[in-house]
Amino acid sequence: MKLKQIATINAGYPFRGRIPEVTGSDIVAVQMKDVSPQQGIRWANCLTTRLTGKRAPGWLQPGDILVAARGSHNYAVLVDESLFQTSMQAVAAPHFFVVSIKRKAVLPPYLAWFLNQSPCQRYFEQNAEGTFTKSIRRSVLEDAPIAVPPLTKQQAIINLAYAIRQERQIMAQLLRNHEHLLDTIASGLLANR
Repeated sequence: MKLKQIATINAGYPFRGRIPEVTGSDIVAVQMKDVSPQQGIRWANCLTTRLTGKRAPGWLQPGDILVAARGSHNYAVLVDESLFQTSMQAVAAPHFFVVSIKRKAVLPPYLAWFLNQSPCQRYFEQNAEGTFTKSIRRSVLEDAPIAVPPLTKQQAIINLAYAIRQERQIMAQLLRNHEHLLDTIASGLLANR
């Protein structure tokens, strides 16, 4: 099935020119520098701003998925419940598409995971446009092929992906600890010569 059959896709908010920084505002703009597929959205890094265009804002909601429209990797990031902890309203920068699921048969974390997997990434790569800066059109994203297994299987995949992500974080911390240990040993050797 195609993504447009299970979700609506909208462009991020069309700021005119540079996104203005407005201290004390209760609106944040999520930019590409504020997100990663591994860590999600880093709300504390988001720029507080004001809306400059005439278009009504499409406020981000938990369960929405941001898809990077530009760049060599069109990753997807889930807007999770931590949005409510910010006490802010949020919009996506124009470099994102906002995917909102319209069918209860699809879990948002599953869809975000699926969009980041090799089959979808190859599809985006094959349909990207541009020489130096690659980008995908909205119609390309709408036509992305999506597999929708039963909800129980989707949840099992989400659980497995979460466990693997935690393992990666633990392994990365172990490597940092090992490097620190080796540095300490080297410093000790120099101090005792």
